[in-house]
Amino acid sequence: MPIIHVDMDAFFASVEQRDNPSLLGKPVAVGGSPGERGVIAAASYEARRYGVKSAMPSARAKQLCPHLILIPPDHHKYREVSNQIMQIFLSFTPLVEPISLDEAFLDVQGCEKLFGPAEVIGHRIQQRIENELSLTASVGIGPNKFIAKLASAYNKPRGFTVVPENEVMAFLSPLPVEKMWGTGARTADKLHRMGIKTIGDLRRVPLQVLERTFSKYGSILYNLSRGIDDRVVEPHREAKSIGKEVTFASDIWDMEELRRTLRELAEKVGRRLRRGGVKCSAVTLKIKYPDRRLVARVTSLPEPTDLTGPIFEAAESLLHRHCTPPVRLIGITCSKLTRYAPLSLFPDRKLVKEAQATEALDLLKDKYGEDVVQVASLLKK
Repeated sequence: MPIIHVDMDAFFASVEQRDNPSLLGKPVAVGGSPGERGVIAAASYEARRYGVKSAMPSARAKQLCPHLILIPPDHHKYREVSNQIMQIFLSFTPLVEPISLDEAFLDVQGCEKLFGPAEVIGHRIQQRIENELSLTASVGIGPNKFIAKLASAYNKPRGFTVVPENEVMAFLSPLPVEKMWGTGARTADKLHRMGIKTIGDLRRVPLQVLERTFSKYGSILYNLSRGIDDRVVEPHREAKSIGKEVTFASDIWDMEELRRTLRELAEKVGRRLRRGGVKCSAVTLKIKYPDRRLVARVTSLPEPTDLTGPIFEAAESLLHRHCTPPVRLIGITCSKLTRYAPLSLFPDRKLVKEAQATEALDLLKDKYGEDVVQVASLLKK
């Protein structure tokens, strides 16, 4: 089964360089302001030579590269370009699974009669992205999603790597264990302490040892080290959670300000739930303290909801029970999403009224913009 993974090269930064030719050849990063604890979302390859990379604090990026050109993100523009890229993919196969704005899996089985083998399709996609959008992409082709994704990252930028099934073991063996799907810093550190540095090293460890050490993830490690991955390309993959968070410019001590921020986040998350036609059954409060300690607390809801009120009330309860200011970052995530919430025989009148008011407000916001109506508690004094 030929699977193609396409990954755009430094996507956000490349879009900015494309739209402003004076930035070409210069170290560019898209991200927040260093003075406001911003984080790098994407870095051009010129910036990466200085050690600048995604998820790095903008202040640190500026230290590494003092002449770094930092650009605020324009998510609307990136989404528009992403949609154009996805249309190119869909012109070859309907089996496209977007992973993010800048990467996707494609299952091209059955499309070879129309467009040629997977290698030809991959080259044509790469060429069309460059010719039509003036951007570059790296392409990986393999017998499954795991191998295809590793292949696309193998020789960036403008990479094109094909790993036939009979070469999977040789391809995997020298790669560091950090390259494996789901292997974070803690897992990698534990593997290193076991003397396991490469995927080839991992392949020599018995299944029983991995399961004893890593529980259920042990069998996943065992299979991935052998190139075994039975996940299919899911064209309409549902989100597992929807969340929003904010990093403060300075540490916040005032619980009332934290409460107001939570209300604002709950408004945005609830709106996204309703736009997606889903409801949540669990709410998670995320708190990061000045010492970088991260705390997450979750609570279940009595019934699935997409309304701001119940989401905020759940998060507010967690805030008062678990928060000890000062706070550096705060966020809300709604999970256990469903499209099929059961109807209640005895609906809460308060929630019925909120649902009616929310529907009217959403219509106003759709027509006149998000700021047309605001909650009184969020107005600046």
